[in-house]
Amino acid sequence: MKVSHQSTETEILPERGPRARTRKLMLKTASRLMQSGLTPSVSEVAEAAEVSRATAYRYFPSEVALVHAVVDEALGPILTWKGQSHDAEARVLDLFEKSLPRIAEFEATFKAALRMSLEQWAHAQDGTQGEKPRFMRGHRIELLNDALSPLRATLPPKEFDRLAQALSLIYGVEVYTVLKDIWGLPITQSSEVAKWAACALVRSAVAEAQTPCAAKNAI
Repeated sequence: MKVSHQSTETEILPERGPRARTRKLMLKTASRLMQSGLTPSVSEVAEAAEVSRATAYRYFPSEVALVHAVVDEALGPILTWKGQSHDAEARVLDLFEKSLPRIAEFEATFKAALRMSLEQWAHAQDGTQGEKPRFMRGHRIELLNDALSPLRATLPPKEFDRLAQALSLIYGVEVYTVLKDIWGLPITQSSEVAKWAACALVRSAVAEAQTPCAAKNAI
């Protein structure tokens, strides 16, 4: 989930006034629709919000821009998370504990965005995507890199990146897709499994880096 990897393509608007209220109305409407499991187009949101299409496209020039904005709104405080501890495992655990309840709350929104990403992948495979903007996801990269930052002096760059990549597999709505939808676990138990796996990955990477063989390979 990396902020710099995403572009909402939206017009920069003042925080107050009619324009800001219109944008907020559209965002609220789009969020409601995505929480119901839909991935609405800009036109559909405009109709539901009783806003003209021309006005809607000034705020969100594409469906991708709209979904990005809704996802960022759903992520909310997660985007501003900063680790306070100097211990990587504690930071990772704190990130998961602060993020997973929010991800669970907006599960339908994140799954709708995931569905869009998968549909675009399918269109790219069959050549029907064309020049349409792609929905790029990447907030988790920046967040996990921040959480693991105390290990930059401990792990070689390759191993650091591998750990962040491994953690990214269990940080996001995908963890609920696997543990809740496939395994049938409740949200609380799914979250506990994800946190256990995250801590286990950090400990394993640190222990591996401290072995003589790992030290030799890092030279």
